[in-house]
Amino acid sequence: MNVLGIETSCDETGVAVYDTEQGLLAHRLHSQADLHARYGGVVPEIASRDHVRRLLPLVRETLADAGLERPDAVAYTGGPGLVGALMVGGAAANGLALGWACPVVAVHHMEGHLLAPLLEPEPPGYPFLSLLVSGGHTMLVAVAGLGDYRVLGTTLDDAVGEAFDKTAKLLDLGYPGGPALAALAERGDATRHNLPRPMRGKPGFDFSFSGLKTAVILAVREAEQRGAVDAERADIAAAFQQAAVDALIGRTLKAAQAQGLARIVVAGGVSANTLLRAELVRRFDGDVYYPRLAFCTDNGAMIAFAGALRSAEAAKAGPITARARWALDSLRPPGRAS
Repeated sequence: MNVLGIETSCDETGVAVYDTEQGLLAHRLHSQADLHARYGGVVPEIASRDHVRRLLPLVRETLADAGLERPDAVAYTGGPGLVGALMVGGAAANGLALGWACPVVAVHHMEGHLLAPLLEPEPPGYPFLSLLVSGGHTMLVAVAGLGDYRVLGTTLDDAVGEAFDKTAKLLDLGYPGGPALAALAERGDATRHNLPRPMRGKPGFDFSFSGLKTAVILAVREAEQRGAVDAERADIAAAFQQAAVDALIGRTLKAAQAQGLARIVVAGGVSANTLLRAELVRRFDGDVYYPRLAFCTDNGAMIAFAGALRSAEAAKAGPITARARWALDSLRPPGRAS
């Protein structure tokens, strides 16, 4: 069975074809980073309009790459995300499914990220603990199987990716800020600034990054007063990154121990961070799994794969699913009512 996956939840247009017997056949991705850079962040209307321009040409190109005229089913991101952007993908998916007389299925965006490491040659087996880290989400999920999810903790304020972007903006690093901050941090000394590790010692598995962000603001102001902000920019970036990674790993290790889980899956845009990858592998006694770098950020491959796994839920083209918010633990295993 061939499934065409469409991802349009935010500022990347992703298309892929996944075959249930042969695996991933083709995938393409268009990033809107250059469009939004001048505004310092994603502009929803611009994102939606660019999805309209890019999506169908990408579909044609991806199908050609896969050697197919049409798929057996279409999967698309139904949420969470920007409603306008989701509507573009949902409308296209339903229209294509209607024209091709094939079924269509709406996929949960975070389930797509959670499952992305299963696309790798050595995928993790169930059960595992998933750390989902992106610009909009930071959560720990105990995964017993497909659709069998228990959210253990989430962020009380900023997502970690958002904290990276806001810190990058404070340091005048432009947009997208997260990768630029990580690159700058490699040249800095993380010990020059003593920044807090949020939620250390607190019960539960929730995250918080607002206090860390405030500490960075104060560090930048103090450096400005000394006329040393240019000289210390890399050190502040390194200190922030180390503090954020320590906070993520500390809660993750605590949750893995409490749940008795020997496998950790890290997914989402921030899973591309090299310090996070290295530190978690070093500090965790069990196995750690990541998606390849191309599948850390939003992409069509994870949607096609999740759609294939949920093909039993596919139906005729009909109402479009476009949810700005959609609780991950509201999902159920395929065939079981939500």
